[in-house]
Amino acid sequence: MTTLMIVLLILLGLFLLILEFFVFPGVSFAGIGGVLFIGVGVFLGYKEFGTVGGYIVLSATLIASILVVVGALRSGTWNKMMLTSSVEGTVENKQELDINIGDEAQAITRLNPTGKAMVNNNIIEAHCPGHFIDENTTLIVTKIFKTHIIVKPKK
Repeated sequence: MTTLMIVLLILLGLFLLILEFFVFPGVSFAGIGGVLFIGVGVFLGYKEFGTVGGYIVLSATLIASILVVVGALRSGTWNKMMLTSSVEGTVENKQELDINIGDEAQAITRLNPTGKAMVNNNIIEAHCPGHFIDENTTLIVTKIFKTHIIVKPKK
């Protein structure tokens, strides 16, 4: 019964470590539990079978660990679980919208200090550093970036 318990503890520990490496990356309960189960299994091997038997259990555990990791890396099972989709979207480039420095804009939302503004019939993200601007306020474009513009209130 004790031999079966040692083998089951070590196998459960190996299974938890494989889960840790391939399913739950980072340090989680699976990895900690796997190390603890393997450690208890090897400890019980030393306690039950003495020093020579303990070394045999430890050696068998190390060999089994290497074989399990190599087998898990070689199998095509992990390829089925991997995310293979790709993102086809792009970031909208504001320079393509025919916006120039000095153009007038209309605040569509409150800019505190970021919000939406309409410039030349294009709704874009606008930043107004240092100011809180209410909606429907007339603005002037001061800088143009790829993803947003910088505005200031029109005096």
